[in-house]
Amino acid sequence: MTDARPKIILFDIDGTLISAHGAGGRAFKRALRDLIGPDVELELTFAGGTDLGIARQGLECAGMEVSKEVVNRVLDTYVEYLVDTMRETTEYTVFAGVVELLDELSRRDGLAVGLGTGNIERGARIKLARGGLNDYFDFGGFGCDAEERAELIRAGATRGAAKLGVSLEQCRVLVIGDTTRDVAAARAIGAECLGVATGGATRDELEACGATACVADLTDPTVLDIVLGA
Repeated sequence: MTDARPKIILFDIDGTLISAHGAGGRAFKRALRDLIGPDVELELTFAGGTDLGIARQGLECAGMEVSKEVVNRVLDTYVEYLVDTMRETTEYTVFAGVVELLDELSRRDGLAVGLGTGNIERGARIKLARGGLNDYFDFGGFGCDAEERAELIRAGATRGAAKLGVSLEQCRVLVIGDTTRDVAAARAIGAECLGVATGGATRDELEACGATACVADLTDPTVLDIVLGA
């Protein structure tokens, strides 16, 4: 039976919609090293992380105070470098099935299609611009909303409900992501999660941590039915 509730669909970016082949990570490390120097060993977790969390990790590696002011300095510098790394990189991939799915969803009523990403919004827009994907998304939950992924997903879902003109409780929320952190964040707010094995985790890993459904990529013929709740 088709789920007739208003639907909020939140897409992760890196590993789900696109791969920038490390351009974001290179920009982030460069921004951190501008502040903390070249000799500090950086232990950073990018897959499924949030920009606020990555900035905190980098500052902690250097034994620096993690204040809002310093984190904002890192993120401002990161965005500047991201423009350069995204322009310079020769490797950039929009994953198979992404444009076709987004085109199909754009033709459907009763949907709010947004982003649920650990990228701050400025960074997200720079990454999506390279693939011409920004016009598909006019709202989202971003890494500038919260360090904890579940909270930024909640922020995106709340904006989606407002766009639909209903309460969040009336909606079906589906997160589409490629890491176990995407799955955990979706489950934490009572949302469903479609795991896509194009980035940070295998199908087995996504299934094991509780994804509602898993596909190898977004060309899978079952994807539209999963997304629409058919």
